[in-house]
Amino acid sequence: MTEVLFLEHVDDDLLKFAAVVSRYQGKWVLCRQKDRDLYTVPGGRRKDGENIEETARRGLYEGTGAARFRMAPVCVYAVREGAGSQTYGMLYYAEIQEFFAAPGGGSERVASFDALPENLADPLVQPKLIQRAGKAGFGPA
Repeated sequence: MTEVLFLEHVDDDLLKFAAVVSRYQGKWVLCRQKDRDLYTVPGGRRKDGENIEETARRGLYEGTGAARFRMAPVCVYAVREGAGSQTYGMLYYAEIQEFFAAPGGGSERVASFDALPENLADPLVQPKLIQRAGKAGFGPA
């Protein structure tokens, strides 16, 4: 079973991912994965030498083409698969003001939604990240 935990802090070197819950003109912004009819929150895996905020900014830009946005940290999250180890990430929230064309990163197309679609890439994790951002005062609760 997949479990999502929300934490105040972990050592920076444990943060491997950034997820950016995003909105544009009052709608959720999600990325459609290449070759799959699944949507995901923008973000990505941390590269060597990158701080976690840079990961979030890069993931938002590469995934959506966001040119101007306001972004704020929400909290650390951990994903645990069964009795296995945890993977840590940093959750951010972004209000997008303007888009460039997406530079061809990991997503095929960007879509905006009034409500979350059912075909999320990870339906056990993504809705919890979005709900947590809302509970923290970002976007609708």
